[in-house]
Amino acid sequence: MTDQSFAIKRLSDLANPTRFLALAERVIPWMGGLTAILLVGGLYLSFSTEGDYQQGETVRIMYVHVPSAWLSMMCYTVMAIAAIGTLVWRHPLADVAHKAAAPIGAAFTLIALITGSLWGKPMWGTWWVWDARLTSVFVLFLMYLGLIALNRAIDDPSKAARLSAVLILVGFVNIPIIKFSVEWWNTLHQPASVLRMGGSAVDPEFLRPLLLMAVAFTLLFFTLHLTAMRNEIWRRRIAAQRRLAARMASREEAAG
Repeated sequence: MTDQSFAIKRLSDLANPTRFLALAERVIPWMGGLTAILLVGGLYLSFSTEGDYQQGETVRIMYVHVPSAWLSMMCYTVMAIAAIGTLVWRHPLADVAHKAAAPIGAAFTLIALITGSLWGKPMWGTWWVWDARLTSVFVLFLMYLGLIALNRAIDDPSKAARLSAVLILVGFVNIPIIKFSVEWWNTLHQPASVLRMGGSAVDPEFLRPLLLMAVAFTLLFFTLHLTAMRNEIWRRRIAAQRRLAARMASREEAAG
């Protein structure tokens, strides 16, 4: 068996919800433990560094705000990939993936908005401005809320999955707008300073805890995502069992 065929077989195996549940049960505890270790280490480094000479102690907000902002966009990207899997390949777990990711993405986006306001007040002198970056992130938050509401409003999971997938792909245009808004328009936000051509512009003293917190937040997202997917699969199985029991009870009543 070639490496490519082996990889395809492994992906097809994971398409089986039962196999996915078995894998999730093994992986989630380890991911959760590693996430906790990295978060503790990241928070320790975040509070052990000295304050910035311009921003003072408020620079520590960066260690939560920046990873949350990154994860708000990464989560939607994961949802867009899952949406393609729903519409193109009809992957059995694709709709579970983007439905489970929406509340997590909304939470990270809300954290980014709140911490951004807390950071913006002492730096810019205002809690909020309707510039391109802030407005596009707020639109992303509304998109998450809309997808959550759509999934809860439609009882048919397959119909809700298709509609959600279409909306996710249409809304994905907002992700590059968020990313490049500081370059396309005049905003209060500074251009990219961590990942950029020519190296990072952030001092290593601040860069180390920032990157560690970013890795910790990323692992936190995947841990929560796997857990939410597992719970959604079990919820659907329980709902299917209840529908089956209700149909059998109705048939017995009709026969009696």
